[in-house]
Amino acid sequence: MQRDIRDTALYRETEALYRTFRRPGSGLIADAAEISAHGSRVVFTGTLVDSGNEAVSRICVTDLTSGDTRVLTFGPNTDRAPKLSPDGRQIAFLSDRRKAGDFQLYLLDGETGECRATPPVDGWVEYLQWSPNGRRILLSVAGHGADVSGAQGAATSKTAAQDLPAWLPAVDTGEEAYRWRRAWVYDLEENRVSHFSPANSNIWEAAWCGNDAVAAVVSPGPSEGLWYTARLAVIATEGGASRDIFVPQDQLGWPSGSPSGRHVAVVEALCSDRWIVAGDLRLIDTQTGEVRKIATRGIDVTHTEWRSDRHLLLAGHRGFETVIALYDVQRGELKELWQSEEITTSGFYTQVAGFGEAGDCALVGEGFKRAPEIAVIRHGRYQTIKSFDPRADEELSVLGGVETVKWHASDGLEIQGLLLKPAGRAPHPVILNVHGGPVWHYRPFWLGRRSIGTLMLLRRGYAVFLPNPRGSTGRGQEFVQPVLGDMGGADTYDYLSGLDHLVARGIADPARLGVTGGSYGGYMTAWLITQDARFGAAVAVSPVTNQVTEHLVSNIGHFVSLFLKDTYANPGGKYFERSPIMHAHKTKTPTLSTCGALDRCTPPEEAVQFHNALLENGVKSVLVTYPQEGHGVRKWPATVDFAARMVGWFEEHIPAARSR
Repeated sequence: MQRDIRDTALYRETEALYRTFRRPGSGLIADAAEISAHGSRVVFTGTLVDSGNEAVSRICVTDLTSGDTRVLTFGPNTDRAPKLSPDGRQIAFLSDRRKAGDFQLYLLDGETGECRATPPVDGWVEYLQWSPNGRRILLSVAGHGADVSGAQGAATSKTAAQDLPAWLPAVDTGEEAYRWRRAWVYDLEENRVSHFSPANSNIWEAAWCGNDAVAAVVSPGPSEGLWYTARLAVIATEGGASRDIFVPQDQLGWPSGSPSGRHVAVVEALCSDRWIVAGDLRLIDTQTGEVRKIATRGIDVTHTEWRSDRHLLLAGHRGFETVIALYDVQRGELKELWQSEEITTSGFYTQVAGFGEAGDCALVGEGFKRAPEIAVIRHGRYQTIKSFDPRADEELSVLGGVETVKWHASDGLEIQGLLLKPAGRAPHPVILNVHGGPVWHYRPFWLGRRSIGTLMLLRRGYAVFLPNPRGSTGRGQEFVQPVLGDMGGADTYDYLSGLDHLVARGIADPARLGVTGGSYGGYMTAWLITQDARFGAAVAVSPVTNQVTEHLVSNIGHFVSLFLKDTYANPGGKYFERSPIMHAHKTKTPTLSTCGALDRCTPPEEAVQFHNALLENGVKSVLVTYPQEGHGVRKWPATVDFAARMVGWFEEHIPAARSR
């Protein structure tokens, strides 16, 4: 495989598809995220692509009555994370316009359009939230050089510029101050920022709890591994007094406090990654300390938002459904407002923006063929307000259909998945695409975003199989927990039995099966080809291939010991048994491995080891390392390069006749 493929037909085809969906130089919004609502308008982060194919994020506004949509900010660099004030008059947002990577707080007057910077904080701001009374803004501040989460790319954030010689070595003591995350507040009347969180508390996630305190997911240090054992605390914004209110068994996410501060909602669940939390709703009385598990009718909750002291807006997933509900604290009743298997939201899990007390909300809706759109749910009815459809019907027509597939694993457990079918008659060559995590799940997603490789596979006649094995979210913690201590165990056979099911039904051609996936999906790709000989080709993206080195080199070593329930000091234990490099001699599957040189979550050394192990055993193997990427391939034009190489690899080793 050559290094520069830009002059190949496959690269040009891939690039043309990306251009169709991104619409570079058009001035049109190509994607939307991070929505906030108030009254008759919403603000959101819009993605526009310039003539050089560089994606830029801008603050945008949509009128919910007329659908009129405008871009409000113009950088330079990145503007993101807008939040409307409680009275709707101001927009707070984050921007690194002063220095790339140094996100600070800005305020935009919603009526005059005047924009002003606030005093800078020591570090970069990850997210913000208005206090209930609108007088202060909570800022989560990470030190320059702190790692971002795996969901965000798992790279180290940029450090402040230092006038030091280039030859000086890097020194890591494990105690560097820049790793910490702190809570700050900005006071609008005084135009002043101040830090208030305790010196021994790393703030992973925080939300207002009344006007004078925050509820925060905290740990005693900044290491990414400590997030897995973090607790929930209430911290006063004056003086920083802190008290624990909940110590979970698993992981925490999405805390929110009621306007009065009487109650805190938080989600507890077994989780693979920070910022990717879906599970059980806990409601904590901050006065009595009572902790209640709220029955949510099978919804794995991914969003909590108080609309009043009485009403809590929820969103989450139940199977393939995206569900929005309202919980009445006084009555202890949950009312489902809307659900859909075809429409979901952008992002790793569903997030919405409420307006009013009745549960009405705005969201960025999408589906496999539905482009991102600003939508509202009023009185349980979904309404599109503004679509960002690129009019790519011909390109999307290669998706011949979507089928929900259900089958039983060898132990009788029902497993579910989605099958994306190409045009034409079965049996099809099938590419098994394994999701990351392992705790995550597949649901409908916009194929025009980072799924160009999927469209190209469908165009060529491949079916794409998206299973949700045990360990996946959307089916409660009882379905998630079996993967704990058993990565690469029973879930292995959930994938294989799913392929058996498709072959038995005449959908999959058993002689033309491929496998791919990123992160845990990369691990499972490498693992499956060492455990079963059916695969004709494999593409492992950001894989884990040696559990010992993953524990010692990555920034989430605690994840490995937690999910294997073992230690690398145990010779012959799961660290060794469940490492693909220990079984590389068993496979003959041609394998393309890709990795990002900046990846702190699954470091590039993981892909290097597997590549070398395959070569030593006479297996065809190619390693592609992207020098400016972290966890996964996310930036243009590396995304084009990756999609072209992935499709080319499958075409070379399990060719399929073109469907068009």
